[in-house]
Amino acid sequence: METKILDHNQVKHKIKRIAYQIAEAYMNHDEIILAGIASGGYVFAKKLKTELSKIVNAQVVLCKVSIDKTNPRAGVTTTLEATDYENKGVVLCDDVLNSGTTLIYGIKHFLDVPLKKFKTAVLVNRNHKKYPVKADFKGISLSTTMEEHVIVNLEKSDYSVFLK
Repeated sequence: METKILDHNQVKHKIKRIAYQIAEAYMNHDEIILAGIASGGYVFAKKLKTELSKIVNAQVVLCKVSIDKTNPRAGVTTTLEATDYENKGVVLCDDVLNSGTTLIYGIKHFLDVPLKKFKTAVLVNRNHKKYPVKADFKGISLSTTMEEHVIVNLEKSDYSVFLK
């Protein structure tokens, strides 16, 4: 059984609200790097970039972060070189924060480079953390069972979040 948590307009509103929070936190930055964890986090980062670009004068740069979710210790790759985000403001984005494993390995990767500011953004925070990681910007927090799955759809023109 699926339960709709957020409809299209609610998802759009959450993304816009997070964009305003990022704009406020990074108001003194000339460049903001939105690093989206592939694949859902990258789609989320693209939507954030669209909204953020409307409200800030800073250059908003997208970066795709690839992590093997079954073996996160295998390493992290990004579409930007480390020198491209060195001493810049970075926001690591993911669609759903489940156990925190993916996010913590993504954070670890970026902490190997000196950054001006570093924050995390998720659309859905599930509150099932295995690691001491938190989302600085979140659309919605859900208390769910481990058996339940969150399905985020940002690909089509009708965005949605379901609990299955």
